[in-house]
Amino acid sequence: MTQTERYQDLPLEEVIGDRFGRYSKYIIQDRALPDARDGLKPVQRRILYAMYKEGNTNDKAFRKSAKTVGNVIGNYHPHGDSSVYEAMVRLSQDWKIRHMLVEMHGNNGSMDGDSPAAMRYTEARLSAISSELLRDIDKRTVEFIPNFDDSDMEPTVLPSRFPNLLVNGSTGISAGYATDIPPHALHEVLDAVLMRMDNPKATVDELMTVMHGPDFPTGGIIQGVDGIKKAYETGKGKIIVRSRAAIEPLKGGKEQIVITEIPFEVNKASMIKKIDDHRFDRKLEGISEVRDESDRSGLRIVIELKKDVDANGILNYLYKNTDLQVSYNFNMVAIYNRRPTMMTLPTMLDAYIDHQKEIVTKRSEFDLQKANDRMHIVEGLIKALSILDKVIKTIRASKDKRDAKNNLIASYAFSEAQAEAIVSLQLYRLTNTDITELKAEAESLKKLIAELTGILTSATKLKNVIKKELANVRKQFAEPRRSSIEEKIQEITITREVMIPSEEVVVTVTKEGYVKRTSTRSHAASNGQDFAMKETDHLLFEGNLNTQNTILLFTTAGNFVYQPVNELPDIKWKDLGQHLSSIVQLEPNESILAAYPFENFEDDAYILTVSKNGLVKRSALKDYHVQRYSRAIKTMNLKKDDAMIFAGVMKKETELFIGTNQAYGVRFPIEEIPVTGLRTAGVKGVNLKDGDEVVSAILINPDEKQDLILVTHRGAAKKMKLQEFEVGSRAKRGVVMLRELKSNPHRVVAVIAAAGKEEVLLETAKGIRTNLAANNLKTVDRYSNGSFILDEGSDGKVIVAYRIETKTEE
Repeated sequence: MTQTERYQDLPLEEVIGDRFGRYSKYIIQDRALPDARDGLKPVQRRILYAMYKEGNTNDKAFRKSAKTVGNVIGNYHPHGDSSVYEAMVRLSQDWKIRHMLVEMHGNNGSMDGDSPAAMRYTEARLSAISSELLRDIDKRTVEFIPNFDDSDMEPTVLPSRFPNLLVNGSTGISAGYATDIPPHALHEVLDAVLMRMDNPKATVDELMTVMHGPDFPTGGIIQGVDGIKKAYETGKGKIIVRSRAAIEPLKGGKEQIVITEIPFEVNKASMIKKIDDHRFDRKLEGISEVRDESDRSGLRIVIELKKDVDANGILNYLYKNTDLQVSYNFNMVAIYNRRPTMMTLPTMLDAYIDHQKEIVTKRSEFDLQKANDRMHIVEGLIKALSILDKVIKTIRASKDKRDAKNNLIASYAFSEAQAEAIVSLQLYRLTNTDITELKAEAESLKKLIAELTGILTSATKLKNVIKKELANVRKQFAEPRRSSIEEKIQEITITREVMIPSEEVVVTVTKEGYVKRTSTRSHAASNGQDFAMKETDHLLFEGNLNTQNTILLFTTAGNFVYQPVNELPDIKWKDLGQHLSSIVQLEPNESILAAYPFENFEDDAYILTVSKNGLVKRSALKDYHVQRYSRAIKTMNLKKDDAMIFAGVMKKETELFIGTNQAYGVRFPIEEIPVTGLRTAGVKGVNLKDGDEVVSAILINPDEKQDLILVTHRGAAKKMKLQEFEVGSRAKRGVVMLRELKSNPHRVVAVIAAAGKEEVLLETAKGIRTNLAANNLKTVDRYSNGSFILDEGSDGKVIVAYRIETKTEE
């Protein structure tokens, strides 16, 4: 007979949805999340129950871990041996569990993430406090269900005579749910339970007067009481956990940071490596050595610092950038009434209290049943001893044990259980002493029955029993709090001075965009001579700066580059610098206009910029202090046909002079330029004629003597007094600076401010350069066309003119 094939035609999404739904239900209820009553996941509960059932308890010798793992897998938890062993090891790690539930002999791992020894090498037994989790389990206090192969029974929950969910916390990830419940101090949790029992409406604020917050096995400092309160009220909240660190002085003016406690769940070896990586990668220059000096006596990490380093600054940097400080997010999800539930502190306490009421009630019922049964037997024995001769006579006259029991029941109205006890009585029990003992036992049983009946009929007595037993657990197992709690989360500010060593360097920037920093040693060795630069290039900036300074580079595209000096390429004086485009991305044809160094951005100063099309703009210096500077940042929002021709730092200057290509000059107060943000375009500074453009801008301090040197494209130059230009208002055409010629008129290349022995360098289209000393020029009026310095015909048109600062001899 052939077997017919049966199949169901079902949509794939239905099949997958159904299977995944079942899998999710299993993962959520029976694997990854703890029970709200005993705080255990199924694998943990099975390990503890298997050890208890095998007699592997605290008052007996240790047993091989492999034997326990085998029992757990064979009887209760049909999964991999390594996963069961890992769960068992975790229960024994005093840096993971606030009160260890398993004691282990041998290598059970370390805070450095080392693996434990194989289970064939280690030995384990239940800890003393685990006996409190399992106490009274044999008195029908919890529900038992068949194990996976129906060969044995296992508990669905443990009696849990202390609130394990809060004491040891829990962490886990299931399908769609995750849980993170931190551990707490046993005595504080028990005090909170007792308060909630006395006052079922106790608020979170009231409970927090006794239960202050988490207490991690690794200690540390917890910051953020508001986060704890929010978590207790809603189930979700955030706190900061930081290491306990102290700064100790060393010989020679040095200091060291000593860490004695680290945050919960942080891998110590990884944390130390990361701290050392910051030193090795030169992200943090103040550390000379990082050592792990931990031993049997406790944890100790030493961070030795270089001389004259701000230890607090280094510590703050490490708090912010390493696991020396971490955030802990509460996510208090547990299985409550067979459902995953976001638990608040009151619901957790209530779930535990309800569980204890059920446990004590069931235990009392069990003990009462046992006491009543024994009382019945004792009453039968007392009655039998009072008519002993008749009883003996009846038994002797019987055929066998069954007949003797039937005769006793029939003749003297004994029950089956009493008759069994009488016929099983040993002869020595017939002495006079035994009747006295039986009467004393009956009296004791009567009291016990009354007591148990009282517990079962009075809610107050039930509550008092639970409170008394919790008080005993508190007395026996309470430990001092390890983590300290600070109300506020400390805001960490890190100054650049902490991260960057102070070093004097020479910084140079050329017109064509080559930048570098050079050590003072390299500069001194060259005596400041033989600076590496292309022939067509010239120095735009040279200055002695500190590595903790910043330099701002302004470009023709209306951008600025924020460049910390310590991040400039360190290049020898005689070697060519690195082009700015390799540090930040620049637009095509974008070139550097100006470079200005700053120690900080707190000065009451402004950056003033001018565009070719006559726009002027003023922005506060503090706006130029940025955190992200991997690209050029907009400082003047220009149109496509425009370009920035000037950027200057304004401190005491009160006026601005603008010179145009067609030889117009305008002078006006800077106050007429409004202060705006970085991305604005600015306002009109000069009213340009068609075809005209701005070529120069000069910041003026009226208290300083200043002349103006004008250079034209035909190679002429002249010097004028600043007073030739009256102060007017912005957006005007201005006044002429040259006599107008009908044929081949002069066009202005640059207007340069001169106050002393400056030199002006003129460069022509043919590459000819000539220096002109400002003192050699005679002062003339606005209508003069000046003196010819170069011949336009043979030397070519002048295309560039700029000031060279002359170094005075010391």
